[in-house]
Amino acid sequence: MRFLKCLNMGPLDIAIHLLSFFAPALAVAALVALAARIFMPRRAGLLAWWVQFALNSIAGMAALGAGLWHYGVDGKMATYAALVGAVAACQWVCSRSWQG
Repeated sequence: MRFLKCLNMGPLDIAIHLLSFFAPALAVAALVALAARIFMPRRAGLLAWWVQFALNSIAGMAALGAGLWHYGVDGKMATYAALVGAVAACQWVCSRSWQG
């Protein structure tokens, strides 16, 4: 609770800031997972779209968090490039694209 007092923000303000910070990761993850259903051929044993979305979201949020940690600020273009790369790599694994 000391952390909340130091920021001089309430829980709702913190939730809004976190959602705003992670919104690009969630948007890219949703678009990639749904686009994979349209453009990728169906294969047996593929994960459901919502599982792909969840895994892509986690990868994207990790990339944004790593960029924030590395640069000390958010919104760097290199961080967004890492976000796209992380989500694309995660979707490649989820789609089992290495199998042909």
